[in-house]
Amino acid sequence: MKLLVSPINVEEAQIAVEGGADIIDVKNPREGSLGANFPWVIKSVRDAVKEPLSATIGDFNFRPGTASLAALGAAVSGADYIKIGLFDIQTREQAYKMAESVTKSVKEYDPNKKVVIAGYSDYKRINSISVFELPAVAGDVGADVVMMDTGIKDGSSTFEFLRDEEISEFVDLARQHGIQTALAGSLRFEDIDALNEINPDIIGVRGCVCGGDRSASIKLELVRELKNSLNGSQ
Repeated sequence: MKLLVSPINVEEAQIAVEGGADIIDVKNPREGSLGANFPWVIKSVRDAVKEPLSATIGDFNFRPGTASLAALGAAVSGADYIKIGLFDIQTREQAYKMAESVTKSVKEYDPNKKVVIAGYSDYKRINSISVFELPAVAGDVGADVVMMDTGIKDGSSTFEFLRDEEISEFVDLARQHGIQTALAGSLRFEDIDALNEINPDIIGVRGCVCGGDRSASIKLELVRELKNSLNGSQ
């Protein structure tokens, strides 16, 4: 299980790397759950770390053209993983068009880059498409990873919206479609046993390694503690 940590600048990225993070995920929490950071920030982090780099492009409504252009921008800026949140997407047809457009935009630029299609464990309260629809969508369009996050960052964990068995079902669905899984959404240290049991390919955190406040700074000792507690830690 790989650890993805979401810094907002170069300094935090370097702390995450020193703590053992496997993937560095550049985002901008001020613009939402999967808020996009600026191209020059992505580039500066790319120049500063050698680890795989992920970049979010936003929590989207149905704007496939805008999304595909944003995805290309993240890819050109140096991201290895390009992640989109299907926030205000209502139907499988909309989800397919969004995922297909983003994947085509990225893969035509560089087929080695990975596309992450993200949905939300609190999809009912944000009136979005069920996250359980997305493994099939992501697999059908040739994306690489399907992710579960929380759409509203109010401290509520993914584990408060879905039972462990439901989260395991999400992981199983993704594997049936030949793609990897990432779990995120205000994950806490007390969720580690369940995460190790469910065993997704990637877990994503920010608040957890900031001491519980995602607006605070990433703390080296918390990244190390989390990394050492996960299945397959080195």
